[in-house]
Order: sequence, then structure tokens, then C-alpha cells
Amino acid sequence: MTTLSERTSQSAFDGSRLRVVLLLDLHDGAQNQFLEAYEHLRNQVASIPGHISDQLCQSIENPSQWLITSEWESAPPFLAWVNSEEHVETVQPLHSCVRDTRSLRFSVLRETEGAAGGAPDKLKGGLQASPRLGDGVVRHALTFTVKPGSEKEVAKILAGYTSPAAQVDEHTRLRRTSLFMHGNRVVRAIEVQGDLLAALRYVARQPEVRKVEEAINPYLEQDRDLNDQDSARMFFTRAALPAVHHVAADGPSPTDVHRHALLYQAKEGCGMALARLLAKQSETAANDPTTPIASCTIFQRDDIVVRLIDMNGPLKARPELALGISGARKAATLTRLLATGKDGVPTTDEEFSRFLASSDMRLITDRCASSES
Repeated sequence: MTTLSERTSQSAFDGSRLRVVLLLDLHDGAQNQFLEAYEHLRNQVASIPGHISDQLCQSIENPSQWLITSEWESAPPFLAWVNSEEHVETVQPLHSCVRDTRSLRFSVLRETEGAAGGAPDKLKGGLQASPRLGDGVVRHALTFTVKPGSEKEVAKILAGYTSPAAQVDEHTRLRRTSLFMHGNRVVRAIEVQGDLLAALRYVARQPEVRKVEEAINPYLEQDRDLNDQDSARMFFTRAALPAVHHVAADGPSPTDVHRHALLYQAKEGCGMALARLLAKQSETAANDPTTPIASCTIFQRDDIVVRLIDMNGPLKARPELALGISGARKAATLTRLLATGKDGVPTTDEEFSRFLASSDMRLITDRCASSES
């Protein structure tokens, strides 16, 4: 079990078991087709390392409503599976059966054993130590690449749109959208108060956002047709860049805070290990009363890791802290995990600054909703 700071509101690295709940609303008459697709899916999932069990349930009130629950040894193996190309291809047959879906992920905090003896030994332990207080904000990101040579035009399009109204519904509100580029890679980080899925659907329906999405279509390396539900779903499934860790420093936020994003390309298969390392470094920084970092969010998918930080002052003032590699041993570990690790471990201020410059993403737009809107 990993002990996390009380300042951590989100983490995939606490060592606790994970319960995944998938709510599905099927098309009329699609039950048998869905069952056939599920049989194939569950046989695939059963062989995934870290998977413990799953259950398929049908509503006793509405036969079109179904529920799939699964349990995992911890969050990392599930995230590695659900964000893989193998998963995208495996669940494809389900899409034609399903009208609507909603996925929920929970760390197991407590459990009660039944009179028959409770859970098998392999399920015991691995409970989250204590509840997280959180800050009422859900964080998510999307990432995709554009055709080389189109970066300037894409940046212009992405910076020039009119923001939609912040209020989504009675319970959900858009809080902040930050958009960065590094070479031809785009990262859009989103903060929502309330229901993330409701917010994403709301934003997708807004004319000003739809116009921007259509405008960048010709420049995307992965083709998509927003008028085709399957094409749009596939694009945004592959573009998802989940937040795996968030921590904020104690006390009031400094007034002179700037948002930055750093892009890390991990070696093949090392993305989760790299994200875990950066999360630990973020914990250390948050517990330092002199830290200039107000908050830090780690996003990871496959071998792409993004470290989003709100920092008091410029990155170059504390490049090793901004990069999350305080100390020679941590720097050496980081470079071993990076695809570009062959360049060596930074040891001097000049090397740290050069390393930072190669990771720093260019801010295209950073939009915060006003309290009045």
C-alpha cells in the first residue's frame, strides 16, 4: 500500500483495488447480439494481468439497462488495458448494440465480509487507506497529432474560438480549458465541476466548438468524421489522456501562478512507471513549504505522459523541480524511462535548462470561466 499526501485529491497509485462500473443502455432488440459480443470481451479481459473478476447484470425493471462491474488488483493494470489499442478493437462490436454508456471507476475503501466467510484471500487487503477530500474538480485531457507543417495554422484555429457558456446544467460547470502544443502534438486539458461526461457532451454540441473541430479536421493525422458516430467515438477514445494523479500544495494559492505543461515520451511500455515516478516527485514538492508549485496533475496514456503544473514564477527558476527530477538518482531514473534517455542524465544548470526546453509545451490558450458566467 502506498501512503499518499492528504493534499492528493486523485491518484491511480495508492495500491488499492479498483472497482469499475459500466452502465449501458441497449438498443431495442439488441440483447442477444450484445451477449455474444460480451462473451468475446470477457474471455479477452480474463487473460489481462491484474484482472480479478467481472459480472454482467441486467435490470429487473428495464430490460434495456445493463451493468458490467469488474474488479482489478489496482488501477494501473486497468488503465493500461482500457487505454490500449487492443481494448479499442475488442469493444468495437459492442458499439452497435449500445445507445448510451457511462464508465465509473472507484478505489475500494472498505468492505464487509458475509457470514459465509467473505472474500477469497486473494481479494483481501489492498484497500484505500482513507478517503480523499478532493476539491470538487474533475480533470481530463485529450491529445492528438496534426500533420507536420500545419502547426501554425492549427494553433491559430484553436486559439481563436469563442468560449461556450460555462454553466452546463444545474450540477455541472466548465471551470478551465488549457490548450498546449509541442511539435505537432496537441494537448487539451479540461477542468469540470460536476459531471465530466455531461460537460464533454455539452461542449461537443456548441456551434462555436463544432466549427473549430471541423476547421482542424483537414490537418489531423488520424482521419475522423464528426457526422459519423462510430468515427467520432473512435477518435475521442484514442485521444483520451486520463488524469492519473493530482496534488496541490498546502495553504492559499500564490497570486502570481502560471500554468505550464511538460511532455514526456516514455520508452515503449514505460509510460505508467514514468507517471508513477512523476507523481511521487509531485508529492514531495507539495509537502515542501517552500515549493513554488501550487498544484500538479499527471496525465498518462500508453507512453505519452504530460505533467501540468501551476507554478509561482517561471519554469527556468527551478528547472529540476519543474521537471520532477529533484536529485541525481531521480534524474537518472527519469532518463532511463524516457525514449530520449540516451542523451544522458542532466547534472548542471545548463543541462537541466536544455532538458526543460525540450519538454516544455507551448501554451496556445488558457481559459478560466468567470464566477458570473
